[in-house]
Amino acid sequence: MSRGRRNGREINGWLVMLKPAGMSSAHAVAVVKRLTQAAKVGHGGTLDPFSEGLLPMALGRATKMLAHILEGDKGYRCWVRFGAETDSGDPTGVVTAETAQIPERAQLQAALHAFLGPQEQVPPAHSALHVGGVRAYALARRGETVVLPPRQVIFHRLELECYEDGLAQVLVHCSKGTYMRSLARDLGRACGSLAHLQRLLRTETLGFSLEQGITLDQLAQAVSQEGLETVLLPMDRVLDDIPVSRPQVA
Repeated sequence: MSRGRRNGREINGWLVMLKPAGMSSAHAVAVVKRLTQAAKVGHGGTLDPFSEGLLPMALGRATKMLAHILEGDKGYRCWVRFGAETDSGDPTGVVTAETAQIPERAQLQAALHAFLGPQEQVPPAHSALHVGGVRAYALARRGETVVLPPRQVIFHRLELECYEDGLAQVLVHCSKGTYMRSLARDLGRACGSLAHLQRLLRTETLGFSLEQGITLDQLAQAVSQEGLETVLLPMDRVLDDIPVSRPQVA
């Protein structure tokens, strides 16, 4: 969770931002902070720079809710490329292994079905998890071997939307802390192949959907023309669809 400094305007509420590919979550927070001049900004769950989609922003006292609500489920649309693994698990990494074995659709469907429900998943080495006080990705980038323990995750929905020429588009609904790069890796291996995550779009988080999201350009337009209040949601909006106790935000 990234947070801005406390100088600036007192603004309280939520912005449902759509992060573009190629931008870090921290950079997106900095842009929102600059556009709104808000004293305090935090985001509702990190997206890797290559990923895109929903990155809700908490402004002001709404940031106090983040610790209470980040346990919720998430939704993604994943593009899984079969035929190669990369060291990062995504297209930003170096190819570490390749294969000509590309699964048939029926084989992939069966593998997806087998992943439904509770699973033990090993996070990717290129992750923000700490190993001895150091981020795992920092160790991996230095060429060190990173061994992370498996964690319990839950896949509520895994729907194959389309599959063509070794590229699968999969709709995912899962528990917090589930890594889509690990899902792509594990799917490849389960099918007797290799795979990595080619593209990732977050479609659901904190009770928000893609249809509610706005781009940074749309935020800039709202701030300069219609007014920030036209896109700013109240602080308790994220509690509407999430079964948690209401935290104190005064």
